[in-house]
Amino acid sequence: MKFSRKASANWKGQIKAGMGTISTESKVLDASKYGFATRFEDGKGTNPEELIGAAHAGCFTMQLTAFLGEEGYTAEDLKTDANVTFEDGTITKIDLTLVGKVPECDAETFKKIATKAKENCPVSKLLNAEISLDASLEE
Repeated sequence: MKFSRKASANWKGQIKAGMGTISTESKVLDASKYGFATRFEDGKGTNPEELIGAAHAGCFTMQLTAFLGEEGYTAEDLKTDANVTFEDGTITKIDLTLVGKVPECDAETFKKIATKAKENCPVSKLLNAEISLDASLEE
């Protein structure tokens, strides 16, 4: 299967005083604001790092769902957080934290399948950063 998805960014002004918008083809993001304050401070709007985190968490969780299905499991609930570390002008690390509720699946099997998903998710393959994973099942 081959397909393309489109996103765009627009920027006006200088780096600190300027402002930009980000849009996606699906319109989920439609001229969403981003700027220096939203990236490096606590301004309202989005930033590339949280968008990468959202993309990675979503992609990984879908890949995990597929691999669980291949092993005969159906998740009741999977929650993935992606913490993206930006350091000295580089995204250096992404920590994925996963908590799942998967009937009939033991913790060792879950971690094995989750690790396979981390290694094979298309966004993981794309990123050139250390990617860690902490996976656990709900009790």
